[in-house]
Amino acid sequence: MPRRPGPADPSLPSVVDGTSDASSAMTPAAEAGSTEADPSVGEATVNGQATEGQATEGQGSGGQPIETALVEKPVRRHRARKVILICALVLVVLVAGGVTAAGLYVHSVDKSVKRVNAFSGVPVQSRPVKVAADAENLLILGSDTRDPENTSGSRSDTIILAHLPKGGGSAQLISIPRDTWVHVPRSANGKHGNVDAKINAAYAWGGVPLTVETIEDFTGVRIDHVVLVDFAGFEEIINALGGVDIDVDQAFTSHHSLNPSGIRHFNQGMQHMDGAAALDYSRERYAFADGDFARIQHQQQMIKAVLDKAASGDLLTNPTRLNSFVKSTAKAVQVDQTLSLLSLAAQLRNLRSNNLSFFTSPSKGTGMEGDQSVVFADTTKAKTLFAAVRDDNVPAIVAAAK
Repeated sequence: MPRRPGPADPSLPSVVDGTSDASSAMTPAAEAGSTEADPSVGEATVNGQATEGQATEGQGSGGQPIETALVEKPVRRHRARKVILICALVLVVLVAGGVTAAGLYVHSVDKSVKRVNAFSGVPVQSRPVKVAADAENLLILGSDTRDPENTSGSRSDTIILAHLPKGGGSAQLISIPRDTWVHVPRSANGKHGNVDAKINAAYAWGGVPLTVETIEDFTGVRIDHVVLVDFAGFEEIINALGGVDIDVDQAFTSHHSLNPSGIRHFNQGMQHMDGAAALDYSRERYAFADGDFARIQHQQQMIKAVLDKAASGDLLTNPTRLNSFVKSTAKAVQVDQTLSLLSLAAQLRNLRSNNLSFFTSPSKGTGMEGDQSVVFADTTKAKTLFAAVRDDNVPAIVAAAK
């Protein structure tokens, strides 16, 4: 078992490149209000029929004809930023250990963080009933949106349903592969949706509200709050923490790196990574036979590493580093209109990586829909898992996810 060194351990190999591509700097992820089609989403189906590169009419829930988005074949770009989410971004581990000063920092973040209209346009009658009143379910989205003014659509690269049980002290994070083939409800403007498609198409067609509606329809779990993370900001956050330590399970080379060359190699074993290296590690999927599933595992590793580092005394007792971390967090995160970071901070004040449980939504594996590679959900097992989430039954969540 590799030794887990401290942040200043000089013996730890580093994956750091101070010459990372400056073009990777991005503006914070904006709420995607656009319902234009994303050409990278791929084809969709209406009433079970595949459509490709053309507008297709289908029947809405009210029997009215609707038109799906114009969808084209996926395009792989050499420098495409297929970035990932580092979960709650420690959303509030800043108050870990009951440090009063950190609480003041969280108050500062709560005032400066941007807000999005996450639930506007979500039909009230279609939303699941909230069963466990004292538990909360957060939808965490990572998007590759570059510009808040972008109106051409974007995709949610990472989707995590975070369950916070009654009483706090733990969290269960369920990753939903972005290629999961589901039914996407009709968008608020009626132009898109009411089709079977990859789950991340919802974000392209109807922004955060349609994503919420799609996830609630798929899981049967009512979403209480939404958190969005910008990935350029994530790079800054990791750097503000002084990097993170990750145990690389197998050596691989990324050919979609933030490096100017587009290439970064990762050796097996414990590595110290700066923000750019962490992004490359967490988003890579093409280097692995199991693609998105390997990436999800790496995301979960990163979440633990960030949480541990952010909750460390090294951060909380270093005002300069803490201030840098807080400012980076405020720039990188957007939340819904009603989420109070102060309240959430108090609820999660004792949360550490060993209190986190990571799962992946059950699937039957990958397959093809038309010319698209998709993930087929195991609906029977998923129904059991998400019923446990809905009921706030943590032992049942663990059992269902095995």
